[in-house]
Amino acid sequence: MASAMTTSHAIAQIAPQTSPLPPSELYGALYREVELAHLYPDSKTFADMVPKMSPQQVMSDYAKRTQSSDLGTFIASHFTLPSRDVKGYASDPRQSVTGHIDTLWTVLRRNPDAQASPWSSLLPLPYSYVVPGDRFDEIYYWDSYFIMLGLKQSGQRELMRNELDNFATLIDRYGHIPNGNRSYYLSRSQPPFFAQMVQLAADTEGAATFVRYLPELEREYAYWMDGADKLAPGQSVRHAVRLEDGALLNRYWDDRAAPRDESYREDMETAQQMPGRNAQDLWRNLRAGGETGWDFSSRWFADGESLSSIEVTSIVPVDLNSLLYDLERTLAHGYRIKGDATNAEAMEQHARQRADAICAHLWDPQLNAFGDYQFVSRLLTHRLSAATVYPLYMGIATKAQAVAVASTVRSRLLRAGGLATTTVRSGQQWDEPNGWAPLQFLAVMGLRRYGQDALAKQIAERWIQNDVAYYRHTGKLVEKYDVDAKAGSSSAGGGEYPLQDGFGWTNGVLRTLMVMYPHAAGTTTRPIDMPSGAVGVADAAASAAQAPKTTHRLSPSMDAR
Repeated sequence: MASAMTTSHAIAQIAPQTSPLPPSELYGALYREVELAHLYPDSKTFADMVPKMSPQQVMSDYAKRTQSSDLGTFIASHFTLPSRDVKGYASDPRQSVTGHIDTLWTVLRRNPDAQASPWSSLLPLPYSYVVPGDRFDEIYYWDSYFIMLGLKQSGQRELMRNELDNFATLIDRYGHIPNGNRSYYLSRSQPPFFAQMVQLAADTEGAATFVRYLPELEREYAYWMDGADKLAPGQSVRHAVRLEDGALLNRYWDDRAAPRDESYREDMETAQQMPGRNAQDLWRNLRAGGETGWDFSSRWFADGESLSSIEVTSIVPVDLNSLLYDLERTLAHGYRIKGDATNAEAMEQHARQRADAICAHLWDPQLNAFGDYQFVSRLLTHRLSAATVYPLYMGIATKAQAVAVASTVRSRLLRAGGLATTTVRSGQQWDEPNGWAPLQFLAVMGLRRYGQDALAKQIAERWIQNDVAYYRHTGKLVEKYDVDAKAGSSSAGGGEYPLQDGFGWTNGVLRTLMVMYPHAAGTTTRPIDMPSGAVGVADAAASAAQAPKTTHRLSPSMDAR
């Protein structure tokens, strides 16, 4: 096997900046006291507050504070509440759902952070960007790809490009894309959709886009593969795992083993509920759960039920490895365009090896679908989830596997309102009965790719009808939906916070699917630019240079595997 770091000599020479400390480290005992006092209903509130003076002065004053002085008064005199830029927006009941989405891009748009306080947890961005909405008033990594899909459909090309350039800036600055642009998110990333973002931009701007963002694609890959070239079989380090047979795959990880700043009180309480478990190990797994984007789900629980049994860092997940396959393919494509055949061939080899490993180790005959692998116990987890569609979306699955996945999805995950996330009712938000926009899109595109058009259409139309019915009933688009209930009749729930309004990726996916299936909601939607299909290649051995002549996406072809 060639080294995972074959391309290291090609990484551009921009040294990542020193990462700023998160509020929990800056304010130590004060942070702990505020969060455990339940001073604010949402732990994220204090994490996002802006100090009126330097953190050093805050802590000096805190040390002088008498026990009798009121904690709330102290915070009010030293911090300001985070700005939530809602712009006084109220939906117009006369507006169509597509008109509503097109209006929401302006509502959810944030200006460049030129005036950001140097003491804030916010990591300033140089270009305008779109936030998911409600409590999520900063940019989020994987949310933003699905937001970009919608921006493209709404004709917001400049804002779509700004999103991509902001992420490139974060990579240049910190060496990776954090979970979101907050200092407390820097110790982890999120599902790596940057390659997908570059491909989306290349659809419009041409093949040179791959070369333009090649340095950032390289750094993204280096982040996820850090230490991989030194691993012996059966070892793991950071995000990299080498299985006993030598196959190199990846896991989710967080560099810190402490309560999350944005959920500090909740993480402390979870540790107290499981006194027999090492608290640092628990907290690292909770943080890694944040990196998965599925925070939280029975998919990650050793007992299949309880958060306290979370084991994210012991799992090789099918979605992450499918995304990294796509990153390797995108790098290979970029090198080909640049004329660097040596690095292109090396990265193509990595992609072939990863695709083979996914099909060998992450195919679960018991589920008749792709699943996740617990590499410590060397066993498949046998926990069915909608992540099974990722190898179809990326074209990794064999045709036989795709047919089997379609059958399993149809019989076990398809619901009245779209695709369920899992088959388990744990009370967590990434479990039954909740459905999420990104998983609907990935399923639809992956199934279409393998000729499962009827099932793709069912999922898309049921999701569209559910979302539109909810909008007509409430005037809102929200982050997740109950897919078991009658369309639009029930709000989704579960998790650590109330249902959020906005909502970035729901808007992007709905706007895109309504173009693809214009009659689903009883109205037609004029396409601005139809999506060119899922990315990756069905034949992992095919050359990255074999992209279709009509598009710069990496091949939607269906050959060979």
